[in-house]
Amino acid sequence: MSVTSPAHSPAPTYAAVLRAPHARRTFGAALLGRLSYGTAPLSLILSVKASTGSYAVAGTAMAAFGLTGVLLSPARAALVDRFGPRRALVPLAVPYALLLTALAVATARPATPAFALVVLASCAGALTPPLGPVTRALWSAMLSDRELLRRAYSLDTVAEELLFVTGPLLVGLLVRYASAPAGLAVSAGLVLTGTLALVASPAARGGTGERASAPERTADGRGVPGPGLLGAVGVAAAVGVCLGAVELLVIAFADAHHRPGSVPWAMAALSAGSAVGGLVYGAVSWRIPTGVRLSASALGLGAVPAAAGLSPHPYALVGWMALGGLFVAPAITSAYLLADESVGEGRRTRAGAWVNTAFNAGTTAATAAAGLAVGRLPLPLCFALAGLAPVLTAVVTLVPVLPRPGRRSVGGAEQVQ
Repeated sequence: MSVTSPAHSPAPTYAAVLRAPHARRTFGAALLGRLSYGTAPLSLILSVKASTGSYAVAGTAMAAFGLTGVLLSPARAALVDRFGPRRALVPLAVPYALLLTALAVATARPATPAFALVVLASCAGALTPPLGPVTRALWSAMLSDRELLRRAYSLDTVAEELLFVTGPLLVGLLVRYASAPAGLAVSAGLVLTGTLALVASPAARGGTGERASAPERTADGRGVPGPGLLGAVGVAAAVGVCLGAVELLVIAFADAHHRPGSVPWAMAALSAGSAVGGLVYGAVSWRIPTGVRLSASALGLGAVPAAAGLSPHPYALVGWMALGGLFVAPAITSAYLLADESVGEGRRTRAGAWVNTAFNAGTTAATAAAGLAVGRLPLPLCFALAGLAPVLTAVVTLVPVLPRPGRRSVGGAEQVQ
């Protein structure tokens, strides 16, 4: 059941988004819980490394945590769509928090076997509550105005970007004044508190999943996901590929120029550019269909790495990273919007989870591939290849959404006259 949005204006603002009924309470609770996603991974790596003294074990534990988290994300989202946030999130968040706490206790004891740490990390990843997809589904339920919804998604994407910057900084403080396992314990407290606050919000009563038993109708009217969802997932994966590769290539570039100190600046520039791009994207009243905006953002992002790889100095690379970042949040926001538009109400959480899963899978795969390519191929070529994925998927997804004779566009989707 959609909550009526604030009075429509020609250019609704971010303030209007937060003035919607229950929006601030819901958004704040979700951000608190999602902050744990910025603290848990680094805390896990540092804790396992400190406990075992092995980078290999730490990497294996993190890989197990990430792999089960990515692979089972659609299944966890399907539970939310079927049973609703209140009935699905708590049974996930409670054992997830307990497993993080168990990891904190286990890594505080050097005698804990490495195999046990990997198993605990794998189980924790499998139960990670899908707070991001749930939040976006709740935005869609709370805001009936599509302009407000686009601004809400932009705000959500930018906030998430900032969480992944803030999280590691918080872990750094905890490691300095306490210990790495304390970061795992704090992560457990954050996700549990945030989840309980989220499900207590009135918006979670019927925002998603409550009518999942009703016949689901998607954008094509037949109950079958249309090409919009596939395009959103494909571009999200390609954006993940680009960013995953670039993150490692920036390190290699800085090492090649003997300026390792430029790496944090380059990654901060990428995040800052993404935040600016996301806020601008959400503030503009677009008349272009979502699919076209998605392809355009992906094209812009893909075009930057080729030029960035030719930078004469690492600090010139920082400027290119800021420019590329301008397209990141708009691309991710457009992917979530297109996924939301392409499915029925009972599948919104799953649609968002598929976009999220595709992005994370692309990031992980590209980081591994870039590691193999560095040293075997020239760095400028590696950068160019990193941008190839979003360019290709943008072209493929752009063709079906371009206006053609005999068709008219309605709500961003073409219809035959």
